[in-house]
Amino acid sequence: MPDITMPKLSDTMNEGTLVKWLKKAGDKIEIGDILAEVETDKATMEMEAFDEGTLVEIVVPEGGVVKVGERLAVLDGGSSPAKPAAAKPTEKPVSGPAPKPAPKSPAPLTPKPRALANAGGPRVKASPLAKKIALERGVDLAGVPGTGPGGRILAADVPEKGAAPVRPSAPSPSLPIDVPSSDADKRVPLSGMRRTIAERLLASKTRIPHFYLSIEIDAAPLVALRKDINAAAEASGSPKVTVNDFVLFATARAAALHKKINSAFAGDSVVEYATVNLSVAIAVEDGLITPVIRDAQKLSLREISGAVKDLATRARAKKLKPEEYQGGTVTVSNLGAFGIENFYAIINPPQAAILAVGAIVKKPVVNAQDQVVAGQRMSLGLSGDHRVVDGAAGAAFLAALKKSLETPATLLL
Repeated sequence: MPDITMPKLSDTMNEGTLVKWLKKAGDKIEIGDILAEVETDKATMEMEAFDEGTLVEIVVPEGGVVKVGERLAVLDGGSSPAKPAAAKPTEKPVSGPAPKPAPKSPAPLTPKPRALANAGGPRVKASPLAKKIALERGVDLAGVPGTGPGGRILAADVPEKGAAPVRPSAPSPSLPIDVPSSDADKRVPLSGMRRTIAERLLASKTRIPHFYLSIEIDAAPLVALRKDINAAAEASGSPKVTVNDFVLFATARAAALHKKINSAFAGDSVVEYATVNLSVAIAVEDGLITPVIRDAQKLSLREISGAVKDLATRARAKKLKPEEYQGGTVTVSNLGAFGIENFYAIINPPQAAILAVGAIVKKPVVNAQDQVVAGQRMSLGLSGDHRVVDGAAGAAFLAALKKSLETPATLLL
């Protein structure tokens, strides 16, 4: 009887929570049937059947947390067509020509095929992205120390081509840490999402050489234009736009022109992306998720506004598909709604830059006539990967963003 096991529903998934069984013991199962709903580190997804038969036993009840590959249920696959058995290489045919001599042993694997062999082998625990990077760089994963759970190799652990593996200098979040506590204190186990955030951001902050730039913009024209647009939208029954919609709109266009911002470090090369897939940081119940607005440089302000509202709603309901939060090329994180005036964010690997957006605040400013007047200012902070982005490139991007947001009407032309 074949086991139904926990599938790997995203590239960062190590375990899943069985939220709800949609089938019960005794039910007939067809290939393609939806068996259950599983909560991963990013979303709640449907688990599909890949075999047919009768569901004999449910091993994991609703609410159970199961590692990828572990058994969830037992399926009687007796009704499935039998697969033909492969002939053993040592068996001789009863009749016919003599068997051909066995092929010669293959030549030793070069580093690049070795990485491929290890990527699929059971001896090396590595994420899919780490395996892909190792293959591209010609790195043998067998010699790479991992910083993930149980020593799992993450993308940031893979050394550059020709470089020796570097052992982590900071403790992995999976390692036990002696934290003093009393009986009155509460210990909250890490959720899958929280664990993934801990792993990725630890790797980012310890492996990526961050540098930081900031700029302050005059937000008064932006506030005025948004007010006029929303007044017209209210009259026509159309959805309103937010300040963040304008920031995303301007960022997509600026990133398309400033290629280093829309790039990634790939060991012996830099990948400059042909399109801007804009990751937007969304706060959810247990952490943060970054759904992606694809081809953002081609979208209108209203299209970006509609896309981010839809993604945010489904992100908070854990209804995003894996492809909707993967493949981003640059990230925007906005904490203005929480009253944060300025901050710097940690880079979302493998991207090369992340933009941090603060609140619009009223403050005294000096105008062109050297008079102190009330102004509205917004702070933008850029975190860059110094392997890809230099200070001048980051400054040019922020200057372009400042110009667009201080003359927002030009964005609509």
